[in-house]
Amino acid sequence: MSGEKSLIQPGYGFFRTIDLPMPEAIERVKETLKAEGFGVLSEINIADKFKEKLGVEFRDYVILGACNPPIAYQALQEELALGLLLPCNVVVYEENGQSVVAAIDAVKMMSIVGNSKLEAAATAVNEKLERAIANL
Repeated sequence: MSGEKSLIQPGYGFFRTIDLPMPEAIERVKETLKAEGFGVLSEINIADKFKEKLGVEFRDYVILGACNPPIAYQALQEELALGLLLPCNVVVYEENGQSVVAAIDAVKMMSIVGNSKLEAAATAVNEKLERAIANL
């Protein structure tokens, strides 16, 4: 597609700009996440919530709560309180007529826990999220 930027990582997530309108981008993100074993547990339309709760306009911005059940199960076996950091957020927002898609860097997110037993799970999540974003 024209206008695409390569996958970048600014320090806390994996970002990619794609030349698709928001509704199509969201559906494509859900498809690529599903292909990597993730389900979308929640979908929050931030623009709608800001309009409803604050009466302000905001750009199209959606947060998808993605979960890979086998990896989440494994990780919760090692660290029960890890649910505080789940699910993995993936955002889609409009910028200059295109859609930006970003996924959390699970390795960095889970590093705050300080449990080395979570490293393999975090690495597996990152590989899957990066691949999902790259395959948009």
